[in-house]
Amino acid sequence: MNDKPDKTKPHKNKLKTGSDLSRREFLENTSATLVVTAVAPAAFGASSDGAEASPAVNGPSTPITLTVNGTQHSIEVQDHWTLVELLRDQLQLTGTKIGCNRSECGACTVLVDGEPMYSCSQLAVWMDGRNVTSVEGLASNGQLSPVQQAFVDNNGPQCGFCTPGQLMTATALLAANPSPNKEQVRDAMVGNLCRCANYNAIVEAVVSAGNQTGGVA
Repeated sequence: MNDKPDKTKPHKNKLKTGSDLSRREFLENTSATLVVTAVAPAAFGASSDGAEASPAVNGPSTPITLTVNGTQHSIEVQDHWTLVELLRDQLQLTGTKIGCNRSECGACTVLVDGEPMYSCSQLAVWMDGRNVTSVEGLASNGQLSPVQQAFVDNNGPQCGFCTPGQLMTATALLAANPSPNKEQVRDAMVGNLCRCANYNAIVEAVVSAGNQTGGVA
């Protein structure tokens, strides 16, 4: 009697492991697994990187008209959109940054009717009839505004992520107080965090802009 298995017949329900799994079989099984992994998320409504896909469902929306950097926009906004989402995702004004997204860091600061506000905590529907200025609206005819130039001259930016928000708060300050001293600048900009801790240079930049322009930011 021949005790050797007949290799011409497949062994059903037998899991091959270790030495009896050929390299070819391993690669074939691995490839199949990768294909399933890549296809499955799409079948179940998730992205291929494992993140849950956003449902393509429109929520309640409201038509609004607002002016952004001197240009009037009439747009239908979903009621849950924040102002920063409207600026970045709908109007493609990506200079305004999303930092903490909970009104703590100031990276998303813009001017609403001349007042600095965290755009991450302002709903887009509240902007109906309002005038919004983002960092893109500071330069004119290709020329930096005085406060922007002062930031460059005094090494105000480091990584640059918080710079747009810093510029907007500084612009509002100089409009209200043409020649602030260092203490007044620190008080006005306390809501804008710099994770690079470049505060001294930022304060110098704002003071410099006030001294050079008389507060015309």
